[in-house]
Amino acid sequence: MSTPAAEHAPGRAPDAGTAARARGLTKAYGSGETAVLALDSVDVDIARGRFTAVMGPSGSGKSTLMHCLAGLDSVSAGRVWLGDTEITGLKDGELTRLRRDRIGFMFQSFNLIPTLNAAENITLPMDIAGRRPDPRWLDQVVDTLGLRDRLTHRPAQLSGGQQQRVACARALVSRPELIFADEPTGNLDSRAGLEVLGFLRGAVDDLGQTVVMVTHDPGAAAHSDLVLFLADGRIVDEMERPTAETVLERMKAFDAVRGRLGDGGPVLED
Repeated sequence: MSTPAAEHAPGRAPDAGTAARARGLTKAYGSGETAVLALDSVDVDIARGRFTAVMGPSGSGKSTLMHCLAGLDSVSAGRVWLGDTEITGLKDGELTRLRRDRIGFMFQSFNLIPTLNAAENITLPMDIAGRRPDPRWLDQVVDTLGLRDRLTHRPAQLSGGQQQRVACARALVSRPELIFADEPTGNLDSRAGLEVLGFLRGAVDDLGQTVVMVTHDPGAAAHSDLVLFLADGRIVDEMERPTAETVLERMKAFDAVRGRLGDGGPVLED
């Protein structure tokens, strides 16, 4: 299993280019006095070939940011690109095809079809699109994730960690430009969670994948190359080569500042 990014040899250069970006990204839910501003004019670039973690307290906008970058949610203002394609303003059918063909997803709840076995779940998005996976790539993904002897098992016959590995394989098999993972270890015990994080890390290092992961766990964030910190709908800080300890300290600092703000203390500079 791969180790956290902080333990990798220094100087690893990411692949050139930007996998996704946003400018002035704003998302509000509701209208008038009851409107809730989830994202407030966010500018962000997701580097290709890197593992980016997004962290922040509950309600900070981290999942909303992921959903808007992935075209799962509309934006109230601003622009979003996947590679060179601007996705803001695309019609529903165009967005559906873009997500199917160019993006992979992993969720906390696995989202596997209970009546299909692991192999069928892995290839399902490509089957729906009428495409066949590259057999050599499929074999590489299956073997990398240690699923060779589980391909005929249905989800109910798999542990939580094995189900999330199937979900990881499903996200990888179409060779998407970008994988979005929303709390992928949230329903797993610590051992299974570390395995899945190791596989995501390996997908970046060994398979050239780009991963964006939303998490609240400093230990999970330590597997990334870069952590983006959100608060009140804005990116307020970032950290290269994170460790669990440095991420935790940064989060504690944010909590302390937010506590002082509640007491009328000094304002945090964005």
